Amino acid sequence: MLQSAANKASAAELRKHLFYETSHSPALTDLVGYEKAKDIVDFCFIANPYYPTQGMLEDLQRSLPNLIKSYPSSNPLMSQKHLAAVLNVDPERLIIGNGATELIALIDMTLIDRIGVPIPTFGEYIEKMKDLRNAELYALDLENRYQLSLEDYFEWAHKRKLECLLVINPGNPTGQFIPLEEMVKFLHRAREMELVIVDESFIDFAGDPIPSLLPLADQFTNLLIVRSMSKHCGVPGLRLGYCYSANLYILNRLRRFLPTWNLNTLAQYFISLLPGADAAYHEGRKRLIGDVKHLYQDLLTNSHLEVYPTGANFLLFKVKNGMTANELQTRLLVEHDMYVRDCSNKLGMDAFHIRVASQGREKDSRLVEALRTLLQ
Repeated sequence: MLQSAANKASAAELRKHLFYETSHSPALTDLVGYEKAKDIVDFCFIANPYYPTQGMLEDLQRSLPNLIKSYPSSNPLMSQKHLAAVLNVDPERLIIGNGATELIALIDMTLIDRIGVPIPTFGEYIEKMKDLRNAELYALDLENRYQLSLEDYFEWAHKRKLECLLVINPGNPTGQFIPLEEMVKFLHRAREMELVIVDESFIDFAGDPIPSLLPLADQFTNLLIVRSMSKHCGVPGLRLGYCYSANLYILNRLRRFLPTWNLNTLAQYFISLLPGADAAYHEGRKRLIGDVKHLYQDLLTNSHLEVYPTGANFLLFKVKNGMTANELQTRLLVEHDMYVRDCSNKLGMDAFHIRVASQGREKDSRLVEALRTLLQ
């Protein structure tokens, strides 16, 4: 037991080195190795614990020997049609990427000269710019829980004569959800801008029905929706994401620079399974929404935490007893076999915020108890 704790303490020391090399968190396997990672509950990386279904996983396992010996399809429309079937959108207006990060890098390099970015945020939108100075940062106020006012944001951008804006809804890492009617009002106001990027990677957990802009995208020719499938489909290892727009000029510019085989055969096969498992997906999605609400209420009982409301499948909270996020993350890992997201390396965020992704009620309850123990 002492040796195990010592090993994890060493891992925590290694984490400090890895942590400051990125705006993300080190992968748990980088810290403790693949074997030890199996014994640790990962609340850091955000993925739906109820999907894929067991049947889908067994199907993927059976097909693996053939899939890894086969070339992926060179026709992206095949996968676009499978994905469009569950999204109820036009497949011709979809681009599927090797993770949303591939698409974000492509968008930054091919479509953007200057862009307004509220911070704190998902760092890839800033870090993949051709010139980092082209990202004009709109700092959100800690005293207001990093809430984004779309009206104030638009006025700020207008004064700076910006033609491109980013909105992440629900926000990452805050979890802030902006209702659909507010987003539509904002898009109408921003019609004259060249490009409005709306990242909806967590929107499936914001309500039922899903309050996404996808059904309304055809109304806004400057709108580009970006979504990661890692979060809502629970497959971060497959590297899947997509973007959608009614603007074929934007889509064709992006397509020119995508590799012919940017998706591997396993990812393409997974997408082909989505239509047959759509009912199970929505059942799991709604279950996870309930889990997050339950976790939120449990965390509110801890007087040492300030817990932020969320529309995502994760929660952000501020530690109020003087312990830093770095210290709390390390102690949870070493003493409780739990890995959470220290947000202190996110631009615009202080040293006291932790993000946790729900992993089901049983594991979430263990986290609540661990926090109660450490923050007495």
